[in-house]
Amino acid sequence: MIIGLDISTTITGVTVLDMSGVCVYNEYWDTRNKNRFPTIYHKACYIKGKLLDLPYKFERIFIEQSLQSFRSGFSSAQTLSTLSRFNGIVSWICWEEFDRMPEMLAATSARKQVGIKVSKGEKGKQKSFDFVVANEPTFVVEYTKNGNVKPGIMDKSDSWVIAKAGYNLCTAKNLT
Repeated sequence: MIIGLDISTTITGVTVLDMSGVCVYNEYWDTRNKNRFPTIYHKACYIKGKLLDLPYKFERIFIEQSLQSFRSGFSSAQTLSTLSRFNGIVSWICWEEFDRMPEMLAATSARKQVGIKVSKGEKGKQKSFDFVVANEPTFVVEYTKNGNVKPGIMDKSDSWVIAKAGYNLCTAKNLT
């Protein structure tokens, strides 16, 4: 089994593929509730519990690499630092609990590996989402009462892209 994670301090997307590349699990884990999860350590404990509840033995673990640089209008230094710390904590949990070293994939590289083409000016996250909706029959999209995509759904699609890119890399190297 291959697991792909899109780790965030608010919502973490999770996808599990079998060794044939078939999606057997695609969900998101919501850690936005500040009363229930007041620190990143509380969030990490929750994510650890959810990972250990999965009934799969993972051969490979792929994690979306956290952002490494600033972009105008995006996250602050504090946000990037917190996200990197959380990404590191969850990566360590994966290594410790599954005895597998997580492999980091940049979102842009993962999209290319899966065959998602993002032209200049297009939003990569939206293109990824559209691709997953069109190419993964088991992917479930939920909408708010106003017709918007519910929070967490884009994270599910991002984790699918990471898992599928990891699967494709394994297949190219005959590691599945």
